[in-house]
Amino acid sequence: MPIVNFRKVLPWLAPSIFLSLFFFYPLTRILALGLDFSFFQKSPHFLSQTLEILRFTFYEAALSTLLTLVVGLPLAHLFAHYDFPGKKVLRVLTAVPFMLPTVVVAAGFNALLGPRGWINLGWMAFFQLDRAPLVFIGTLSAILIAHVFYNSTIVIRLVGNAWASMDPHLGDAALSMGASPRQVLMGITLPLLRPSIFAASLLVFLFDFTSYGVILLLGGPRFATIEVEIYIQALQMLNLPAASLLSLVQLICTLGFSAIYARYIVRVTAAIKPRAASLNQTRPRLKGQKLYVTGMIIFLVIFFVLPLLALPLRSVSQLEANRADLSQVKQTVTFDYYRELFVNRNDSLFYVPPFQAARNSLFYASITVILSLLLGFPAAAALARPGKLEKWLDPLLMLPLGASSVTLGLGYILTFNRPLFFSQFTFLTSPMLVPLAHTTIALPFVIRSLQAALAQIPSQLREAASVLGAPRWKIWLYVDWPIISRAVISAGAFAFTISLGEFGAASLLTRPDYPTLPTAIYRFLSQPGGLNYGQAMAMATILMLVCGLGILLIESFRLPGSGDF
Repeated sequence: MPIVNFRKVLPWLAPSIFLSLFFFYPLTRILALGLDFSFFQKSPHFLSQTLEILRFTFYEAALSTLLTLVVGLPLAHLFAHYDFPGKKVLRVLTAVPFMLPTVVVAAGFNALLGPRGWINLGWMAFFQLDRAPLVFIGTLSAILIAHVFYNSTIVIRLVGNAWASMDPHLGDAALSMGASPRQVLMGITLPLLRPSIFAASLLVFLFDFTSYGVILLLGGPRFATIEVEIYIQALQMLNLPAASLLSLVQLICTLGFSAIYARYIVRVTAAIKPRAASLNQTRPRLKGQKLYVTGMIIFLVIFFVLPLLALPLRSVSQLEANRADLSQVKQTVTFDYYRELFVNRNDSLFYVPPFQAARNSLFYASITVILSLLLGFPAAAALARPGKLEKWLDPLLMLPLGASSVTLGLGYILTFNRPLFFSQFTFLTSPMLVPLAHTTIALPFVIRSLQAALAQIPSQLREAASVLGAPRWKIWLYVDWPIISRAVISAGAFAFTISLGEFGAASLLTRPDYPTLPTAIYRFLSQPGGLNYGQAMAMATILMLVCGLGILLIESFRLPGSGDF
C-alpha cells in the first residue's frame, strides 16, 4: 500500500514544488504586504483612489464585453449557419488576434490609426493638412476597439459552436404553429444559447478586466486600470505596499470570475437533441442571405486584417516631410528599420540592440518550452486517469490561469529580492527569473493540451504490448508517442508563443541589459523619433510572424474535439 501511494504522489512532486516556489509563495508575499493596514495611515487618500481605479476597471471591462457581444454574436451566427468559400481561413483569422502579443496588436493599431498611421497619413495628404486629424491613441475608443479585436473569437467559438449544434426542428416546429421569427429567437434560440453566451461574456470580461498591454500602450496613463496602476506603483512610484494591495484586490476579483466561469462552462454542452454542426450549415441562396454573408465577410477582412496588414507595410515605409510644407510627406520603401535592429549607432555600453532582445526572447521561450513539458507531462499523465488526489489537485494547477502576469511579476519582486542563503546573490537580478515566470503562466495550458491526448491512449494497446514482452520504453516509443506526438508539438508551440509575446510579468522583471522583444517594442514606441517608431514596427512585424507560425502549429496539431477554451 505505501508503494502504491508513493507512485500516486511521485508525478506531482516536480510540478507541486515548482508552483509552490514560483506561484503560491509569491502570492502569499503579496497577501502579507497587502494586508498591512498601517499603510492607510500614511496614505489616507489611497482607498478612494483605489475605489476609483476599480470602478473604471469594471466600467471599461463591462463596456468592452458588451461591444464584443455586439460584434461577436452576428459573426457566431455567420459561422454557425452558412457555408461559404474561405470559411476555414476566416475562422482561423478571427483567432489570430487572441493569440498575438498585446504589443503587436497595439503596434498594428498604431500603424493603422496612430499619428503616423496610414489613415492619418492618407487624410493629411488628401486634405493638405499639417497635423494628424484623427486622435486615436490615448483614447477610451482605442482600448475598446482593441479589446473587441482581441476577444471576438471567444464569442465566435463558444456561442457559434453551441448555435451550430442546435436542433433546427425546434424553431421549425414553432414557426409551423404560428410563431413569428422574433418569438422563435426570444423564446427558443436565446434561452438555449444563454449558457454559452453567459460563459463567453464571463471569459471576455475576465480578459478585459486583467488587460494590461492594451491599456498601457493604447490608452496611456489617463486610463489607469488596476493592472496598469500596479505597474506604476511598483516601478515608477516604488510603492510596494500600494502595489501589493492593488494586486490583492485584483487577484480576489479574477479568481472569483475564474471560479464562476469554471462552474458555468460545464453547462455549455449542447442544446436539446444536438446534432452535427455541418448539418445546420447551408450555402446562401436568397438575395438577402448573400448580402448578409458578403457584408459580414467584408467586415471580417477590414476589422481583422487591416491592423495586422498595416504593421508590416509601415515597417518598410520611410516618411520624409518637407520642412517648408509639413503637409507634403514623401513615402519611400526601405528596409533600413530592419537593418537598424542590428546596429548600436552610438556605441553605447548601455544600449542593447533590438536583435539582442529578439535573441533573449527566443532563449527565454526555449527554456519555457523545456520546463513546461518536463513539469507538465507527469501531471498530465496523472490527470489522464484521475483518482481522488488528482481531482483535488487539478483546480490548484489551474489557478495560474486566474492570476494576472503583472501580479505574478510583483510577487516575484517581493519574494526574490533577498540574498539566497549566505551569498550576496539575489534571484531578482538573474535573467532566468523571466522564463520561470513564463513557465508558471504557460504550465496550465500545457497540462490541458497533454492531458487530452494522454487520456485517449487505449489501455488495451499497452497491455497487449506488455503481454508480447515489450519493455516499458518500447511501449512508450511505439504505442504512446505516435498518439501523443501531435499534442506535444501543440503544447510546446503554445508555451513558446506565450513566452515570446508575454509582456505583463516581463515589464516588471526584465533587466535593462536582458530585454525581451515585447519590452523593447514598448520602449521604442514610447520614445520620439521616426527611427525609433520604424524599429518598433519592424520588431512587432517579426514578433507577429513568429507568433503566427506558432498559431498555425497549434491549429494544425490540436486534437479534434479538444475544445477551444
